[in-house]
Amino acid sequence: MVPHLTTALTGPLLALERCFLERQTDIEQWFRSQWLEHSPPFYASVDLRNAGFKLAPVDTNLFPGGFNNLNAAFLPLCVQATMTAIEKLCPEARNLVLVPENHTRNLFYLRNVARLAHILKLAGLHVRIGSVLPDIAAPTTLDLGDGQSLLLEPLIRLPGGRRIGVEGFDPCAILLNNDLSAGVPEVLQNVREQTVIPPLHAGWTTRRKSQHFEAYSEVARSFSSVMDIDPWLI
Repeated sequence: MVPHLTTALTGPLLALERCFLERQTDIEQWFRSQWLEHSPPFYASVDLRNAGFKLAPVDTNLFPGGFNNLNAAFLPLCVQATMTAIEKLCPEARNLVLVPENHTRNLFYLRNVARLAHILKLAGLHVRIGSVLPDIAAPTTLDLGDGQSLLLEPLIRLPGGRRIGVEGFDPCAILLNNDLSAGVPEVLQNVREQTVIPPLHAGWTTRRKSQHFEAYSEVARSFSSVMDIDPWLI
């Protein structure tokens, strides 16, 4: 079924667009003040819902997928953004382990992991894929069906028990692309000497959509007061 994204209320939408264009400088200043006051997540995606009379975010995903859908023309911008984000959160990072979801058959998701790893490598990081899937007991190469392949390795405790990585690879940071909806795997618990991005408490075992809506409403009111518009519009 194809969603019907058109709406008869083009007048109000055009007026809102005109307001945004006229107040572009104010909007950029507001965003800049927010970035100074708050630390943005390393990466995120936003789910939008179209109700016909307005389009609004209904969730923020802190473990986003879909990197394989990015326009290749924007790859340099992606690399630059990645370098900036790494510098803020873990400036000393050189080696990184990427922890994906427990999918081995979803080729679209695996291509997303491959593209994300590629972006991280272009940003100057040595990247390995550390899987928490029990079936991955040894390095396993997966064919992605588009000429690419992806090497998954078991995520393990390194000697001493305070750090995690893959065999023969001790990373500075751990990047989660796993939303932890099934809980925090034991191997990820009590990591003391490495930066885990995003933090474990950002997983779906602790997050609630009600908290998201509460936070979004506060942001919408702040933005709308600057723009002098009704927060209901966004």
